[in-house]
Amino acid sequence: MTQDSPDAPSSDRRAALCEAVLRTLGEGAVKLDSPPGELACEVPAARLLDAAAALRDEPALKFEMCMDVCGVDYLEYGRAEWKTSDATSSGFSRGVSDDLLPAGASEPPGRRFAVVYNLLSVSLNQRLRLRVYCPDNAQPIVDSVTGIWASADWFEREAFDLFGIMFRGHPDLRRLLTDYGFIGHPFRKDFPLSGNVEVRYDPEKGRVVYEPVSIEPRVLVPKVIRHDNRYDPQLTNASPNG
Repeated sequence: MTQDSPDAPSSDRRAALCEAVLRTLGEGAVKLDSPPGELACEVPAARLLDAAAALRDEPALKFEMCMDVCGVDYLEYGRAEWKTSDATSSGFSRGVSDDLLPAGASEPPGRRFAVVYNLLSVSLNQRLRLRVYCPDNAQPIVDSVTGIWASADWFEREAFDLFGIMFRGHPDLRRLLTDYGFIGHPFRKDFPLSGNVEVRYDPEKGRVVYEPVSIEPRVLVPKVIRHDNRYDPQLTNASPNG
């Protein structure tokens, strides 16, 4: 049984908050599985702005602050962590689930990219995680919530830069973290781990130059330890018979 920390809302309060959130969000809203002491919900992309405004303005909720906005790429989620032929499909701490999607199947339309909003009510001391999926896998786009929470401005720019998720109505949607002229979105699951180009300073040209990546791409696959030689009886003072 998980015991609430002194500053965490009680189970009864979380249940009441969940009921109030779902009632406020209305049709299409669902509660998501989340760790103990947390609350997460999902709404359709078409209802994002109405849902966000309601969460901010409802007296019982008052989520005045958007603490963070992040993108998620669910490419091959639940099937494999690494696209390598030598990655084991069994072992310790694997994230693979056989009942999500069959091998070789593509992500259902509108279920690859998602945007997650972490909301805080300062006045009521309560939090909510809100998720919305981008309807189009090829061109992920959702409405910008900067008109509701001004703090979402740079968060949305970060999600655009790293995941390629576009935010309709954003006042200044441009890259935030990557370099000028960067091609691609480095947090997408299909972006190469070693990147596409490498940067170095050329003393002859007197400037920074971009060149095709020269290192050999490789994936580090965790190994499952079947037997630990450190505890072999022949290497310790313990006798084989105990």
